[in-house]
Amino acid sequence: MEQDVTTQSTATRAPEADPTAAATPEAAEAFAIEAARTAADLNCSDVLILNVTGLSPLTHYLVIATGTSDRQMRSVADEIADAGKKTGFRRYGTDEDKAATWIVADFVEVVVHLFEPSTRGYYDLEMLWGDATQVSWHRAQRGAK
Repeated sequence: MEQDVTTQSTATRAPEADPTAAATPEAAEAFAIEAARTAADLNCSDVLILNVTGLSPLTHYLVIATGTSDRQMRSVADEIADAGKKTGFRRYGTDEDKAATWIVADFVEVVVHLFEPSTRGYYDLEMLWGDATQVSWHRAQRGAK
């Protein structure tokens, strides 16, 4: 079954965002972790962070998560954008496929991919970026030793 990859750009480029202003690697990783935690807190599943530094000329971290619906994924993207504003990572752009089964939010150093389950399986970014290192993002559990 062929997926419709027609995109509709929502053209949400933040005028105050400077995509050439590089954040520190530590700040980019911290924001990727915050984005992953936000996605998980908002009921996304199979959330992971890939460190693609040195593998991608465009970004340092990919956050990949599975959502439940287009509405939920848009809400997650907006919440992550709000978290980014607070830490100096403004959303440079957002894009989605025609059916909103894949939403991409570009924060330059961190790119967030939110998928519906079948679309995530079809594109399999985890395999595409198989050489990337996964970043641990889960919060320490209280009382854990």
